[in-house]
Amino acid sequence: MQTVKIKGEQRTDIGKRAAKSIRRAGFIPCELYGSDENVHFSVTPASVKSIVYTPDFKLAEIEVDGKVYKSIMKSIQFHPVSDEILHMDFLKLEEGRKLKVMVPIKFEGVSPGVKNGGTLTQKLHRVEIKTTPDKLIDTIVMDISELTLGNSLRVRDIAVPDAVEILHNGSTPVATVAIPRALKSTATVDEEGELEELEEGEEASAEESTEETSE
Repeated sequence: MQTVKIKGEQRTDIGKRAAKSIRRAGFIPCELYGSDENVHFSVTPASVKSIVYTPDFKLAEIEVDGKVYKSIMKSIQFHPVSDEILHMDFLKLEEGRKLKVMVPIKFEGVSPGVKNGGTLTQKLHRVEIKTTPDKLIDTIVMDISELTLGNSLRVRDIAVPDAVEILHNGSTPVATVAIPRALKSTATVDEEGELEELEEGEEASAEESTEETSE
């Protein structure tokens, strides 16, 4: 699992006014939550870039005032116009204490439905799990090698270790292989052709039956 090392500067002044002052100085106000203490600190935007702007799940190793805390990024607040990072919250990893995290979903294998002209659409890109720090996983991998045209993989199809609990509804679709319009049109034409042949055959049988009755 990837870990990002972050150097933080401890801050004693908290509140909106202090946070604004920190932002004006070019830093991001942050808070680290734990069961025994909360740590207030600030970081440079560059130091958190690799953990913020990525689809991957990563751990954060934060050093503040000589102490190192293993944690995860819990939440982040952006400016609605400029997209500047306004505030970040981290959660300290504590042995035996369960936590909830969002991890990305990736696929392996080749879908036969795609081979037959279908389009693979990923409906769910991340899934929420609950587990202890020692059982954390950074990726969910799903096999699509048996995913055929018109079918879907759902959350209930995800395989995870026993110590990991998936919090999403099991019926939620993760990936679907859609049938292209061209294939649908061909199938419709084939069905209509079969129907016409069937109707013609039924009419012929009816005529033969009428002739036999007349005789």
